[in-house]
Amino acid sequence: MPQSAVTSRPDGAWKARRSLAITGLALVLALAPLAAHADSIPIVRDAETEALIRDYLLPVEKVAGVSLPKIHIVNDQTFNAFVTGRDDLFINVGAILQSETPNELIGVLAHETGHMANDDVAHFMEQLQQVREAALIASLLGIGAAAVGAATGSSGVNSVGVGVMTASSSIADRSLLSYRRDQESAADRNAIKYLTATGQSGAGILATMKRLADQSLLLSANANPYLQTHPLPPERVQQLEELVANSPYTNRRDPPELQLRHDLVRAKLAAFTWPAMQTLRRYPISDTSLPARYARAIVAYRTGAPGPAQTQIDDLIRASPNDPYFYELKGQSLLETGSPQAAIAPLQNAVALSGSNIIRIMLGQALVAVGGAANAQAAIKTLTVALQAEPDMGVGYRALGRAYALGGDEPMAQLATAEGLFADGDYGEARIQATRAQAKLKRGSPSWLRADDIVTYKPTKPQ
Repeated sequence: MPQSAVTSRPDGAWKARRSLAITGLALVLALAPLAAHADSIPIVRDAETEALIRDYLLPVEKVAGVSLPKIHIVNDQTFNAFVTGRDDLFINVGAILQSETPNELIGVLAHETGHMANDDVAHFMEQLQQVREAALIASLLGIGAAAVGAATGSSGVNSVGVGVMTASSSIADRSLLSYRRDQESAADRNAIKYLTATGQSGAGILATMKRLADQSLLLSANANPYLQTHPLPPERVQQLEELVANSPYTNRRDPPELQLRHDLVRAKLAAFTWPAMQTLRRYPISDTSLPARYARAIVAYRTGAPGPAQTQIDDLIRASPNDPYFYELKGQSLLETGSPQAAIAPLQNAVALSGSNIIRIMLGQALVAVGGAANAQAAIKTLTVALQAEPDMGVGYRALGRAYALGGDEPMAQLATAEGLFADGDYGEARIQATRAQAKLKRGSPSWLRADDIVTYKPTKPQ
C-alpha cells in the first residue's frame, strides 16, 4: 500500500529510545508525568498540514531568534501542543481541528516558541537535577535522624526522621511544579510579544485559553494551585487579557486566503482521522464550500467509492487548478484503488506545484507499482532525492528497495530495505539486511559505509 497523504506511525526521528521532558500548552495536566517516551507518539505525516504549520511558524520563529523546529503532527484528538527541546515541536490533530481561525493556532505555536526561545526543557532538566540532589540530602538527614532514634530508643526522634523524608519529597515535587508554572506564564507573555512583533493579534490565543478554561472549569474548581504544572485557567486568562488589551493589533483579522487554507487543512484532517459519518455530519451535502467538498471527496475515496471520489476531486481541481494538494489527493486515490499509471500525472503536478518530498515519495511508489526498467530508474532518482530530505520515512525506503530490485541491483535493494527497517526502529532486522548488502558492496564506498552505520549501530537504552 502506498504512503497515505495523512498517515499515522511512530516517527522514525525518535528511534533513540529515551525519556524526554515535555513542556506543553495543555491546561489540564495536573500531576501528569513530567516525561514521556517519544517512540510511543503516533505521528501523522501530511505535506499540506506541515506546510501550513511552517508558514504559521516562520515569522514567529524569526522574531523569537530561534530556528524553525521539526514539526510533528500527533494523531490525537485532544487539544495539546508541546516541545521536547529547541528542535522538535509536536502539535495534536485535535489542536488544529479545534482552532477555528489561523490566529488561534498561531497563538498556540507562539506559546511553544516561547518555550523554545527560553530553552525551557533544558532548564527544567537542570532544575530537576538540583531538586533531586536537595531531596537526596534531606532524605539522608532523615535517615540519619531515624538511625539516631533507633539507637537511642527515642520514638520521637524516629518520627522526626520519617517526617523529614516525607516532607523532602513533597517540597521537591512542589518546587518542580512551581518552576513549571513559571515557565508556562513566561511562555504566555512571550507569545503575545512575538505576535505583536509580527503584527498579529493575541486575541486568538486568548480565545483558545478561554475555551479551554471553560472545558476544565469542573476539574480546576477544587484544584490545589500548588499541585499544577500550569497556572490555573482563570489566572492565565487574566494575564492574557491584560497583555492582549495593550496590543495595537488586537482587532486584526486573518487574511481570507489564509483562513481558506486553514479550513482546508481542518477538513482534510477530519476526513482522514474521523469516522466517515462524523465527517459527513460536520460537512453535510448542504455545505457547498471548498473545504466541505474536500472533506466529502476524501470520505468518498476512503469508503470505497472511487468513481464518485474522482468526480468530486476533479471538481475540486477545476475550482482551484493551482492547489497541489487536490492533485495529491487525485493521485493518492488512484494509486490506492489500483490505478498507479493514472496516478503518476497528478502526482507529478502535485510535486511541481508544492515541491513536497512527502508527495515525491508517493510518486516514487506509483512509478514502482507500474513497473518496467524506465519507471524503476525514475523511481530511484525520485525517491533518492525525497529521502535525503525525509530520512525517517521507512515507506520511502521500501519503495526504493523495490525499485532497485526491479532493476536487478540486489545489494542496493537490500541496503534500501535495511534503511527502511532502521527508520522504523526495527534495528535487528535492519542489521541483518545491511550485513547482507555490505557483503556485496564495494568496501569503503558510500553505500558500504551507509550499511556499516546500520551494522555497527547500538540503540540507546531508555533512561
